[in-house]
Amino acid sequence: MRKYNICAYAICKNEAHFVDRWVESLKDADQIIVCDTGSTDDTVKKLKEKGITVYEIRVDPWRFDVARNISLGLVPSDADICVCTDLDEVMEPGWRSVLENIWTPNTDALYFMFTFTFNEDGTSGTTFWKKKIHARKGYRWTHPIHEILQFQEKRRENIIYEENIRLNHMPAAKESRNSYLQLLEQSVRESPEDDRNMHYLGREYLYHQRWDDCIKTLEHHLSMPTATWREERCASMRYIAMACMAKNMVGEAKSWLYRAIAEAPHLREPYVELVRIFYHEKNWPGVYHMVKDALKIRNRSSTYINEAYAWDYTLYDYGALSAFELGRYDEALEFAENALNMAPHIERLKNNRDLIKNYVLSE
Repeated sequence: MRKYNICAYAICKNEAHFVDRWVESLKDADQIIVCDTGSTDDTVKKLKEKGITVYEIRVDPWRFDVARNISLGLVPSDADICVCTDLDEVMEPGWRSVLENIWTPNTDALYFMFTFTFNEDGTSGTTFWKKKIHARKGYRWTHPIHEILQFQEKRRENIIYEENIRLNHMPAAKESRNSYLQLLEQSVRESPEDDRNMHYLGREYLYHQRWDDCIKTLEHHLSMPTATWREERCASMRYIAMACMAKNMVGEAKSWLYRAIAEAPHLREPYVELVRIFYHEKNWPGVYHMVKDALKIRNRSSTYINEAYAWDYTLYDYGALSAFELGRYDEALEFAENALNMAPHIERLKNNRDLIKNYVLSE
């Protein structure tokens, strides 16, 4: 196994509470470089006490790609491999040996598994492939927000994948999105033909409860000639449906979810959204059949567009309720047992299982 010169780099602001954990997770790197963008807490002090090379920079107006490119530019030119993470992320132990075992002198970048959210019981929630490990030369970051690593060489990029390198997103609390919308609007103004940014902007309008802007923007995303990725198109349709539901446009929401299923029938998410609507309508046959269809999908997407609720106890929970209402008591008990096994800490699931079990025994 060849030994490479590995440099980890990051940007940060007011993240002193993450320093110890983050540095520990990257201790196997040959060097760690951080660009602090204006901390007013002890972030810089704590990083320096850990022996980290810290540069204090100012980016005004703020944009993530500029800050990341400055930090990348400060990585020594003799580095073989660059590892970019944020301070609220933790690299699982053993990453360096796995990386050096798979990397070759011809490798440009590596995709690893990134866990963005965790479930209440500590199991992985939303998990997908991420590209933030790359060669020192040939790359720059682009876009003011939701920045991506762009290959600059005029040849085919040599990419490898390694599922045994895992990075976990572990924020202290719910992160503020106050600056996201303005940066996304700027990103779309700069690159109006970029369908990825259009999708992100529409989603952000949804988060900000700007329902009409969400619908308009995502309908535009779906009309773009370059918007061909079925999973992202399916997500846009789901978000439109959510906005429609918020406007009490239930019929339109259902129509969009049926379109989402047709667009990407290998994804569970739109089925779950329809299950929720049918549940509130007490349409038990609808709930039951959508649950059954969703559970036929066994392979979870490894892209960023996957939701934990499509792969946890949720479908089994709805399945138990609908099967019971339809008089399918043995099947309801089986659903309830599965839901409880997946989330034994939820008292309601235990109560439901016990009620159904007692009913079955009394029959």
